[in-house]
Amino acid sequence: MTIRLERHGKVARLVLARPERLNALTPEMMVQLSDATLELQQDRDVRAVLLCGEGRYFCVGADVGGMTGFDVVSARERIHRAHRVIAGLANMDKPVIAAVRGSTVGVGWSLALACDLILASDTTKFSMVFKKIGLAPDGAAAYFLTQYIGILRARELMMSARTVEAPEALQLGMINEVVPDAQLEERGMALAQELADSATFALAMGKRMFRGAMQPSLETFLELESQVQAVVLQSADHKEGAAAFREKRKPNFIGC
Repeated sequence: MTIRLERHGKVARLVLARPERLNALTPEMMVQLSDATLELQQDRDVRAVLLCGEGRYFCVGADVGGMTGFDVVSARERIHRAHRVIAGLANMDKPVIAAVRGSTVGVGWSLALACDLILASDTTKFSMVFKKIGLAPDGAAAYFLTQYIGILRARELMMSARTVEAPEALQLGMINEVVPDAQLEERGMALAQELADSATFALAMGKRMFRGAMQPSLETFLELESQVQAVVLQSADHKEGAAAFREKRKPNFIGC
């Protein structure tokens, strides 16, 4: 299994466990993550969740090697798999903490943004790399970043695809805390345990209030994103971007 679910008393540890590929997400991993979020939502013994990656990286995004040959049906299936995971994390009625390190990019960053709190090690580097493979942002990255740091900064990060290191991410308000790399897991588990021991029903109700304060709703935004992504996944630029990534060369985009 490339997704590992561990239980430590009242805390569940959800691990992206494909370190040999830097935890790049495959369609199968998305299904496993979706199943795990549903299981955790329904498990009354679990009162807090820690999401992390095995090895030196949290997640370098989707596995581009498998992103080929999309038609309308397969594009929508891919999008909906990702959306089930994002919604499962964001709407879970218990605290969800992301503990991230190393490269946290693309939809990997989206996974972290969907969590309630984000701890980053001092090795963490974030980037919205979508344009490099001819894609629009997915995993509700545009939604969360706009809510957290404002549309002007979020749009600049999308258009530039530049790297944001942990100290800047903290300054911008995209993460909650920067932790020395060697202490990341310990700090994440300690925070998850603290929350699990608290009034989690009240926290769940508070989370619903915060979701109500975010406009538009996540569900409305995900529907818009699914329409956009179903088109862009079939574009010539995405096919060229994915091919260039696999062949380790500069892409030749034509704008359609």
